[in-house]
Amino acid sequence: MTDSAHPAAAPLAPLPDDWRRALAIVAHPDDLEYGTAAAVAKWTDAGKEVAYVLVTRGEAGIDGLEPGECARVREAEQRASSAVVGVTALEFLDHRDGVVEEGLPLRRDLAAAVRRHRPELIVTLNHHDTWLPGPGAPRNTPDHRAVGRTVLDAVGDAGNRWIFPELREQGLEPWDGVRWTAVAGSPYPTHAEAVTGAARDRAVASLAEHHAYIVGLGEEDPRAYARDLIDQMLSDTGERGGAELAVGFELVPHAFGD
Repeated sequence: MTDSAHPAAAPLAPLPDDWRRALAIVAHPDDLEYGTAAAVAKWTDAGKEVAYVLVTRGEAGIDGLEPGECARVREAEQRASSAVVGVTALEFLDHRDGVVEEGLPLRRDLAAAVRRHRPELIVTLNHHDTWLPGPGAPRNTPDHRAVGRTVLDAVGDAGNRWIFPELREQGLEPWDGVRWTAVAGSPYPTHAEAVTGAARDRAVASLAEHHAYIVGLGEEDPRAYARDLIDQMLSDTGERGGAELAVGFELVPHAFGD
């Protein structure tokens, strides 16, 4: 859920921009709003197509709300949040929050999503064990790790007609056009997407739409919380990306058959 900053590390290369369709696949509502939404705002403003697929509805994310009500609230907050940055294509796969499992059912669902949307760029969240490099770093959560790793596997599944052949029976033909997966929040970023102050402001507004979730974290002012967090993330990454503000990604290239 964070965009890691490493001011002393090597500079970050610009993220490729020669693509038209992107698909963002993450575990929970709010995962894309911790920095990545600034890049999404830039992309949609430029006329690129961006769709979101969320593996869960985040129903285990607010201690004070029972899961059924929490899922309803978090879905509504995610729809409002997505709209702020120009995303209207939003799907929920309804895996159980907090206990997402790597395995064939998730691989099949994600391969199906890739075939439905046929992106050139996939965006996901940190699949590594920690949020920062080195010993003693904060640990990542099981859902983020499971979804991120399965996204990388599902790219190859989506392009192979002999894997999950039942998807073809559902009208989902193979898609081998994914060129990269951009991993947000990685402790090992390689690329950066420079963004403007206007995109930063929309990212702040997008995160602030997760009002119930942020209040559940103990924050009294979701807007101030979002502003402080996003400002710090984008400024820190900008130092490495040669810009005032930037979103960092670990870029994983793909080739057909991987």
